[in-house]
Amino acid sequence: MAQQAEAPSKPGKLMNAGDVLSGELNAMNVRGGKRGARVATYQLTSEPRRLPPPNGLCNLETGPETFQLVTTSDAQASQLKKLVGKEISIKVDEVACAQDAGQISEAIITKWSVVTK
Repeated sequence: MAQQAEAPSKPGKLMNAGDVLSGELNAMNVRGGKRGARVATYQLTSEPRRLPPPNGLCNLETGPETFQLVTTSDAQASQLKKLVGKEISIKVDEVACAQDAGQISEAIITKWSVVTK
């Protein structure tokens, strides 16, 4: 009987500030605040990536694959709303591992911009 050995998972490529991350954009409604108002939250699913120190692999074997995009303006939220369900590319300026219980992704991108083709 031949046994198939699974290759060990390798850590993803290192992602630095200014790098472009590509993947499918998803939208989720998350309850936030004291009254539980629904807040649109956007998530990019991509290949595993290692984050710059001190974050590293975010306590994951290969690095994060889901990245929550934090919107800081209505213009950013409107821009992402139009792109939900599509493959997009974003330039990452600031990223960190998720740490709060309410965060739904493995990593949080707090400063970013959409890269147009």
